[in-house]
Amino acid sequence: MLSRSTGPAPDAAPGSLLALRFDNCLVNRLPADPNPQNTRRAVYGACYSRVEPTSVRAPSLVAYSKDMARRLGLSPAECASEQFLKVFSGNETLPPMAPHAACYGGHQFGSWAGQLGDGRAISLGEVVNADGERWELQLKGAGPTPYSRKGDGRAVLRSSLREFLCSEAMHHLGIPTTRALSLVLTGEGVERDMFYDGHPRVEPGAIVCRTSPSFLRFGNFELPAHRNDVALLKQWVDFAIQRDFPELGPPTPEACIAWLTAIAERTARLVVHWMRVGFVHGVMNTDNMSILGLTIDYGPYGWLDEYNPAFTPNTTDSQGRRYRFENQPRVALWNLVRLANALEKLGLPSEDLNHAVSAYADTFNREYPSMQAKKLGLAFANSDADDTELEQLLVELQELLLEVETDHTLFFRSLAAVLPASGRTISLTSPSDSASPEGLLRPILKAFYAPDALPPEYVRKLSHWLLRYENLCRNAPSSRAEQIATMNAVNPSIIPRNYLAQEAIRAAETGDFTELHALASALTTPYAAEHEGTRLAAKRPEWARHQPGCSMLSCSS
Repeated sequence: MLSRSTGPAPDAAPGSLLALRFDNCLVNRLPADPNPQNTRRAVYGACYSRVEPTSVRAPSLVAYSKDMARRLGLSPAECASEQFLKVFSGNETLPPMAPHAACYGGHQFGSWAGQLGDGRAISLGEVVNADGERWELQLKGAGPTPYSRKGDGRAVLRSSLREFLCSEAMHHLGIPTTRALSLVLTGEGVERDMFYDGHPRVEPGAIVCRTSPSFLRFGNFELPAHRNDVALLKQWVDFAIQRDFPELGPPTPEACIAWLTAIAERTARLVVHWMRVGFVHGVMNTDNMSILGLTIDYGPYGWLDEYNPAFTPNTTDSQGRRYRFENQPRVALWNLVRLANALEKLGLPSEDLNHAVSAYADTFNREYPSMQAKKLGLAFANSDADDTELEQLLVELQELLLEVETDHTLFFRSLAAVLPASGRTISLTSPSDSASPEGLLRPILKAFYAPDALPPEYVRKLSHWLLRYENLCRNAPSSRAEQIATMNAVNPSIIPRNYLAQEAIRAAETGDFTELHALASALTTPYAAEHEGTRLAAKRPEWARHQPGCSMLSCSS
């Protein structure tokens, strides 16, 4: 056991906050900042600072995740209670909680940024649920901490709603992620200059309670390494292995290499998932990389509308586009190398560290093409001829998607309707009437932003591609039904599109949360056929093409 659990209050009602069992491993096992003052400063020799949330004037509950509440063991009645609102607005802490902000550093946009830390996130403590799962509860926007630098520690409704919505959507998409429990309005205004252009405005303040088995990032290990505080670095590593990777056994040098290997593999699988659904994190700094391979820190993220490998939603990254969609796999590897460099301070052999990091490329190079094949309903057959044909199809498809503005989500979802009907005969040299360009393209026309203006040469090339694809599907060992099931399990019918989130934000800022609740509810079943053809599954409208919040965002929140 790493620490002693604080059990529920003896008279706590089942499903209540008082019935939660806290196991505050981090604060019990790691060194605290000896300075009790909540002042902005450099913190040395410590993993965290104790800090209380700052109370707010008039909190109100906007939404909560029923699924996450159930996971924690909280009843609907408790989530609607006054105490729930007080706790998750930061106006009250319960005796078993241990509020704190973590100390870490990181590389931002490729350069070492020094100490960063939880500048507006305050962890309330770690809960262990009835199934033995650990969930750290963290309030984002709950006030300043010693790591706030020039910030006020607050967050606006705009960014808080986006994090609440997207982190829960990612979970239901089957993508490793931190979760969100609640979204609360503070009743106070927060001034933000959204695009750093000298035009600040006061926006509604909000607090999101996000949850995770662990919020440890690459930056937790980088900071002590850069400060040559090897003793503190070892404490962080030993703790992370013992708490978050207990299957590796005691934190020996061999276990540390196995730990880095596991982080590399998890990171690779995470990025494969991002590429599968068209998610762009927007700010893949090392302080935003989870050691558990979770999507963490939902800031200026975005989703592909039209397929565009160069897309980045982050205005701060608009020039270099370091964190563009297509570059995410390379950046993840770069970040892992930074983590390995930090661990070298422990005296671990460079050869062993390099071998551990190589697990990233091994995993990605195996799982990325497999994912691409599944999006087509196929699998690599381990036959040179079949695999070569499939690889060629995938390369040509990316070229076709780039040639004409094509919605990424709708194209792959509607492609299942192109799969060959039983008994159809197809000739690549003399297509039958049933395989005419009009017939072939009809199921996917809705994916094009200008379906009535497709160039004839493009129609010819795409038709030829579809014919080859149909033949490959027909000759595959799987049935048509199996292929469709494979495709519909990895190609969502709906995603939290940028413009849908913006519509929910606009309504919420006027006090109307109908759009948010409807969207959040639909996103719990993102692969369901019932969403096809609905407003939530429609491609981006023209008004949203260059609309702030829909096409580009900033880190300001």
